[in-house]
Amino acid sequence: MICLIWNTTIITLIYTNSHLHKPMYFFLRNLSLVDICYSSVTVPKLLDIFLRGDTSISFSHCFVQFFFFTALACTEIFLLTVMAYDRYVAICQSLHYPLLMKQNACILFVLVSWVSGCSNSLFLTIIASKISFCNSKVIDQLYCDIKPMLKISCGNTVTIEVTVYLETFFVGFCPFLCIILSYFKIISNVLRMKSKGKRYKTFSTCTSHLTIIIIFYGTLFFVYTIPSTANFKTIDQIFSSLFLAVIPSLNPLVYSLRNKDIKIAFKKYF
Repeated sequence: MICLIWNTTIITLIYTNSHLHKPMYFFLRNLSLVDICYSSVTVPKLLDIFLRGDTSISFSHCFVQFFFFTALACTEIFLLTVMAYDRYVAICQSLHYPLLMKQNACILFVLVSWVSGCSNSLFLTIIASKISFCNSKVIDQLYCDIKPMLKISCGNTVTIEVTVYLETFFVGFCPFLCIILSYFKIISNVLRMKSKGKRYKTFSTCTSHLTIIIIFYGTLFFVYTIPSTANFKTIDQIFSSLFLAVIPSLNPLVYSLRNKDIKIAFKKYF
């Protein structure tokens, strides 16, 4: 409920307030939409399990959930990368900002993020559908994902595992590297400013996005690097629940508390 209310509020505020019709808030609006869809793919099934105790899911429903969950996670990664680029251009290429971040360019960035996320997910879903399941039919996770699927697979899965690792590198690590490079340039530029007040004011426009990056990638790292053993089962599920419900709720909250424009619009709206 927190996730739905906060993200819907952010979308409404940005859409109805003309002062927030800027590239940064256009990307934030799309990020809020992704977060709403992201939680809606997995949390309702979990609630059904808690309320009715029916832990079963059909083969087709499992792969549908896997497709949308992966597509939205990948789209969020690409959107966060675009938002880092937006901050880089705003601070390091400020004179060219209106030219580089025109409305058409922003729409194109968002479309590419969605198409790339869905294409990557479709590819992974096709790969995952070729896995043979004969050891067990129990997915030891809160949602359908490639990691627990590989755990209960049988036969030779080396090719699939190598493909998954390559996908993780290109879709997860490469965008993260772009974000790191963007912030390296931003910090270098900020440190060259003579005025302490100007340094603080400039970098404060990045703190909300940087906080979200740390939370998102930190949780993502733990979810996919913790060994799938009995000793780490509880820790794995704690981080998975954070990934499913807490992060999508935190994103709009972080921007609301740390962004002056959002706070002003929020007070004016209510």
